[in-house]
Amino acid sequence: MTTFEQLNLRLTREPLIGIIGLGYVGLPLADAFHTGGCRVLGFDIDQAKIDALATGTNYLKHLGAEMTTRLASSDRFSATTDFSRLAEPDAIIICVPTPLGRHNEPDMSYVINSARDVGRAVRPGQLVVLESTTYPGTTRQDMLPVILREAAARDVNLTPGTDLFVAFSPEREDPGRTSHTTRTTPKLVGGLDDASTDLAVALYKRAVQAPVRVSSAEVAEAAKVLENIFRAVNIAMVNELKVIFDHMGIDVWEVIDAAATKPFGFMPFYPGPGLGGHCIPIDPFYLTWKAREYGQNTRFIELAGEINTRMPRYVVERTVAALNDDRKPAAGSRILVSGLAYKKNIDDVRETPAAEIIEEFFALGCHVDYHDPHVPVFPRMRKHKLELTSVPLSPQAIASYDAVVIVTDHTAVDYRLYADHARLIVDTRNATKGLRPCKARVVKA
Repeated sequence: MTTFEQLNLRLTREPLIGIIGLGYVGLPLADAFHTGGCRVLGFDIDQAKIDALATGTNYLKHLGAEMTTRLASSDRFSATTDFSRLAEPDAIIICVPTPLGRHNEPDMSYVINSARDVGRAVRPGQLVVLESTTYPGTTRQDMLPVILREAAARDVNLTPGTDLFVAFSPEREDPGRTSHTTRTTPKLVGGLDDASTDLAVALYKRAVQAPVRVSSAEVAEAAKVLENIFRAVNIAMVNELKVIFDHMGIDVWEVIDAAATKPFGFMPFYPGPGLGGHCIPIDPFYLTWKAREYGQNTRFIELAGEINTRMPRYVVERTVAALNDDRKPAAGSRILVSGLAYKKNIDDVRETPAAEIIEEFFALGCHVDYHDPHVPVFPRMRKHKLELTSVPLSPQAIASYDAVVIVTDHTAVDYRLYADHARLIVDTRNATKGLRPCKARVVKA
């Protein structure tokens, strides 16, 4: 029996799946494989996550406590910081961050370090899949050579497609959304060769309802980047229209709702205070960087990036202008930022525009507080370090601020309270729609 046949057989029985990175992608993926009857061994460099999982504590609140309680009580799940155990799984899935560097260049350090860890433990007959969003060519040109080099240093010489199988399958997580889960969202799968694709499809059949085979890892990598660029460009368009329509005295939200009544040829996208999360604000820049290697410019994508990254400052400028209308200088003004997470009803603050907005207000001499029922303490972030905690809401507290800036429209926030007691509301999410009569003056931004 060939190595391919042996691994394929193991994947159809009760395989051991290793998952590197137990964050927003890796943890729900681990649960999906566990639900599919697999044994799962999680890997993470953060001992606090390992300890939390051992006790059933979920450090990603939007996933709920039931998931980690289920995993902690199962003899088919365990987690470790010992990466030498990567020799144990039948399949290894890499779910690590791919952030941007200081100059918007791809930071591949997490992927490369994970590839080194795999190479130091890999054995013949394993499948390695990268899920981290990246530019086309990463799996074949960047990750694979590192694995092979580290393995060769141990006198383990592997032949891709024969005794080592490698594929790419992009994550499609949408934190906080319940209509599409890890198990129900179609999963693109592309290998470095046909054998790797066959095995990766067999692997994901254990965890998701609809694996979608594509011809190569590069197609899967490019498709993920396309998905995120599509959203980034369309959001940039409505953000630009928001500014234009504001000068015309037209409500962009009403315009979008009106256009959305057309049953064909239109898809609504909505403006906001800036982009957050991992996918939309970061991933398009991976393609713009890679395109330069081929002598290509990505003017359309870069223009969208410029528009979207300008939005936090636009929100601050709109707030300052509204304060000026009230004969109130920005310096010394009391500002309440409502919402710190980058999207509603979750505690995820990755790349949140709220952090930049708060820092801009501080730079103008404002006193700034924030309220977020999902984020009680301002967390440590790569670019922002603020010693703040969420303040409670009360009529008296709200009335003490010169402006309330709604950055994230959490369902748990009582916007009627703002409408009745705030002096000025700067609304970036249309959260005050329908709140009439409204004591506060509302400015859309």
